[in-house]
Amino acid sequence: MQKQLELYWFWLDAACVGKSTPILNIKGVKPILITANGHGSRQSCRTNKYGFPSRYVPRFKFVKGFQTGDIVKGVVTTGKKIGEYLGRIAVRSTGSFNISTKHGLIQGISYKYCSAIHKKDGYSYG
Repeated sequence: MQKQLELYWFWLDAACVGKSTPILNIKGVKPILITANGHGSRQSCRTNKYGFPSRYVPRFKFVKGFQTGDIVKGVVTTGKKIGEYLGRIAVRSTGSFNISTKHGLIQGISYKYCSAIHKKDGYSYG
């Protein structure tokens, strides 16, 4: 039985990759749109337009347990930016993050108000 289920999912994966995806119509099955983004690259420093080092890059990718690319929910209860925000974050070493939502960019949300929904894994899902 398990072998039959594995074969079922393999043909389904193959059908989602090809040109037949828009016309794929199987009752109760909806393909997930996945885009590979990667995990980033290591830079020792940033350079100016001539190639000389001009800025340093932080040594660690994680700040307060978060990483750029994580999907978070930010529930801000005090201050100017009161509200709930759901989106992708860009971390800063100060602990004050930017959250990219469907409606735009919200800057300066503290890590204290953020909770992780999905950790960055190198893919974006649609």
